[in-house]
Amino acid sequence: MDAVVLAGGYATRMWPITKRRPKMFLPIDDTTVVDRIFEELEADDRVENVYVSTNARFADEFQSHLEKQCYEKPTLSIEQTSSEREKLGVIGAIEQLIERESLSEDTVIIAGDNYISFDISEFIDHFQHCGTPTIAAYNVGSTEKASQYGVVKVESGQVVDFQEKPADPRSSLISIACYAFPADTLKRVHSYLIHGNNPDEPGWFIQWLQSRQTVHAFSFDGAWFDIGTPGSYLDAIGHQLNGDVSIDPTATVKNSDLGSNVHVMQNAKVIDATLDRAVVFPDSSVLNASVRNCVLDESCVIEGVDLDGSVIGSYSQLRNEIPN
Repeated sequence: MDAVVLAGGYATRMWPITKRRPKMFLPIDDTTVVDRIFEELEADDRVENVYVSTNARFADEFQSHLEKQCYEKPTLSIEQTSSEREKLGVIGAIEQLIERESLSEDTVIIAGDNYISFDISEFIDHFQHCGTPTIAAYNVGSTEKASQYGVVKVESGQVVDFQEKPADPRSSLISIACYAFPADTLKRVHSYLIHGNNPDEPGWFIQWLQSRQTVHAFSFDGAWFDIGTPGSYLDAIGHQLNGDVSIDPTATVKNSDLGSNVHVMQNAKVIDATLDRAVVFPDSSVLNASVRNCVLDESCVIEGVDLDGSVIGSYSQLRNEIPN
């Protein structure tokens, strides 16, 4: 079987930290969001090829990253867009990839910004057992949150109703961006699009598909984060750290109060500072400052200021300079 990792977005909601890097490369402890997925697909012998669907703007970054990691399965499949306004939509991009790579096998499709707690191999087991299109389903705990996603109703493991981003959800069980399709279902993507259906969100395709054939759900507990905002990224970091602090051995931390879920990376400096729920990227400095609920990109300097809920771009300098 084949696998597709969706990595074509521009992550404008996370700018400036994703303006020049794919959000899939954001670090999670000692790895990245997308490498967690690559490693699992690499280890599953049923998966022969992994197609990384990305855009022309980030193609070089992905190529360099894959070469450094020495994976054997991933191959770049480049969508010829370079900005948000040129995007084809997720289903539009999938259709082009199916044609471009001549996909004809059972296929797993997963978003590269998914932080998931289940093993992808377990999802594939469930898909092969059911023999039908299969989605991963997660209970987000409230209908308010569910309204941002595709809401599913499941009976005896089968999807019996699907609503894409409903104003008044009937449940808090949602479909995350992890799907498996038998080979013959791939042809339905083209049929869906030529009839003028929405090319943007995969959920619209699942809703259309569920009304025409049996679709099963792989429901899981544990954790799931859609790394699409700074808040969700910090939530994923928090889940990984479980309230602890992670300090790279090359970092310098002196006279500082580090609260929960703080990640300080290579060669960063934290001196006379207070940090809580914060990520400090490599070579950045936090000096005599208070930083909460923040992401500080590489090589920035934060000195003498109080930050809460901020995203600071690389090489930025925020100083509270008191004149003599």
